[in-house]
Amino acid sequence: MQIPREVAAVLRPELPRLAEEMIATIGAEVPEYSRAMEGGFGRGVRMGVEIALGRFVDTIEHPGEPREGLGEIYVNLGRGELHAGRSLDALLGAYRVGARLAWRRFVEAGRRENVDPDVMYQVGEAIFEYIDALSAESAEGYAAEQAAEAGERRRRRRRLVRLLAQDPPADPEDVKAAAAEATWELPRTVAALVTDGGLTDDGGLEAEAERVTRALGLGAVASVVDGVVCAFLPDPDAPGRRRQLAVVAPAALGPSVPWPQAGRSLRRARGALVLASAGRIPREDLLVAEEHLASLMIGADPLLAQELSAHRLTPLLELPPGPQGKLLPTLRAWLDRPGQIQAIATALEVHPQTVRYRVRRLRELFGDALDDPEQRFELALALRASPGG
Repeated sequence: MQIPREVAAVLRPELPRLAEEMIATIGAEVPEYSRAMEGGFGRGVRMGVEIALGRFVDTIEHPGEPREGLGEIYVNLGRGELHAGRSLDALLGAYRVGARLAWRRFVEAGRRENVDPDVMYQVGEAIFEYIDALSAESAEGYAAEQAAEAGERRRRRRRLVRLLAQDPPADPEDVKAAAAEATWELPRTVAALVTDGGLTDDGGLEAEAERVTRALGLGAVASVVDGVVCAFLPDPDAPGRRRQLAVVAPAALGPSVPWPQAGRSLRRARGALVLASAGRIPREDLLVAEEHLASLMIGADPLLAQELSAHRLTPLLELPPGPQGKLLPTLRAWLDRPGQIQAIATALEVHPQTVRYRVRRLRELFGDALDDPEQRFELALALRASPGG
């Protein structure tokens, strides 16, 4: 049943006094609005109340008439709540106070003018439906502004991370400006933490960067850099920091460096991740690059490493697979424990006499190289650079 249009003439005279009462009551009952309704804030609240009341009575007097543009007022009120640092609850609470007062004053006016009680019940239902619609518009504005602010924060953080990631380093003044925009205080030292999260899709990586940022806390900033999620951690050597990083495992951690050298830390962390993916170093929940410096050094020039391996290990690599498979681990064990036959036998789980036989065979293949410190060092590097690493 439609509310009779003539009811609008009963309600409209109540609006000016009702608007003043609403403003006073909202200030008294909603703590966030307890300060004086002055300045731009007060004008905004007053305008919102007056327009809301007038608009409600207009819907009774002119049902079905379009009201384009008015919803934007309440969307903007929602946006304003976010900028003011308040939750949406305060504004929704103010709407509820307004609905209660409006219903009370409209009932009194209807009673004075002998409006049918059934009609006034319809007015009451219409008031609360109307407030629900205003609340939804403000919630839309609040959510839209949250999304816009989150997007801006991500953009600023992405720019900062990419500047820090540059190697050679970016201009320090550009980094300082980006850090100020991202409200990130440049620390004395940082370390890069990288993870691919098992993802290849850019959208998935961006979502992973958000997860890493939230999970780490610690003042970390994270974004996607060249196909991996990269986070820069301030004060990475603080007590217990390694343990806190478990929340984003598996990941690789670069060395602690002054912030202008953050790109170097990222390079080390990425190198460790690549080596682990290739099976060249053990994959762990947290790969610490500094624990694999020799492998990183070899991996820095894979072609040179292959040449070294091919050159120094030629006598072994020319053997059939069977003998080669026995002599390679024996050579590695001998270089680790030169002359320690029993220790080598234990490590290889073979008889000492077997070790002696294999070492004689190695001497036939490599001659004096097994006793020359420089050549032993090259053999050890060659073994590390070989596919079996």
